[in-house]
Amino acid sequence: MNYIEDRIFDGNQFTEGNFEKGDYELCTFRQCDFSGTDLSDSGFTDCVFIDCNLSLVKLINTAFRDTEFRGCKMLGLYFETCNAFGLSFSFDHCQLNNSSFYQTKIKNTRFRNSQLQETDFTECDLTGALFDNCDLVNAVFDNTNLVKADFRSSHNYSIDPEINRVKKALFSLSGLPGLVDKYDIIIDNGS
Repeated sequence: MNYIEDRIFDGNQFTEGNFEKGDYELCTFRQCDFSGTDLSDSGFTDCVFIDCNLSLVKLINTAFRDTEFRGCKMLGLYFETCNAFGLSFSFDHCQLNNSSFYQTKIKNTRFRNSQLQETDFTECDLTGALFDNCDLVNAVFDNTNLVKADFRSSHNYSIDPEINRVKKALFSLSGLPGLVDKYDIIIDNGS
């Protein structure tokens, strides 16, 4: 397995199968196109992806440790197939629509200014996670651990407190309908 350290990849097109599998550490990927690429069995530690397209990449046994994604298009990814050991990442201004985090343990993960439409968080451990200004329309929370998670500035979520752990989770008053929508009640804000 190749070991690549402290390199910058700028504008690379990895879609033609020219991605070199290996362990990447302290690397920066800027405006790279990985769409449909097989990243299986590769590792990324302390790496940063900026304005990259990672849609539909294969993540079987892929290791992400302290990896940052900024401004990335990441549609249809199955994070549950990643290497679970030390799995940690953050997302800022990313599109993660139609992705899945099924049964992942990603405590304290930071999702900022991101689209998480129709994303599956079923049975996920999101203890202490931050959802800062995220669009969660049709995202699935089923038997999800949301203890101390922060949704105060996010919108369009529907979370059933009866089937999810929400102890000490933070929600704004404007997000209240997303916690009771299953009851089909009308909340009047007085205006």
